[in-house]
Amino acid sequence: MSYPAALQELIDEFAEIDDKMEILEYVYDLADEVVDFPVENWNEKTRVLGCQSEAHLQVSVLDGIVELHSGADAKIVQGMMGIITIAINGRKAQDVLQLKPDFAQEMGILNSLSPSRSNGFRNIFDKVMAEIRIKQ
Repeated sequence: MSYPAALQELIDEFAEIDDKMEILEYVYDLADEVVDFPVENWNEKTRVLGCQSEAHLQVSVLDGIVELHSGADAKIVQGMMGIITIAINGRKAQDVLQLKPDFAQEMGILNSLSPSRSNGFRNIFDKVMAEIRIKQ
């Protein structure tokens, strides 16, 4: 699959990292990429079910363009949200919906996460895609 330039660059950067701890450190750094979603706006509708941590997101689609706002109580989860933010923010909804979560495997992050965190990544991704389908 062909990825947007920003996501392909991220995949390439992760591919250069051999050490699992360095991969996790990079995921932590990507927590800064999220578009902030303040805690006072978190509710059951914004909650990511099946995530080990408290994680919330809100997707908007304005004029066909996707914007993700998110937050979590764990930096690793917020880093995963940062990766998804890089993958989808500012892109057309119809293009984003073509994206599959396989890019996380290509990055090697799923092998560096615990099984429950890997599952959390998938739950975040699936919720984002469901929200885009509803709002487009």
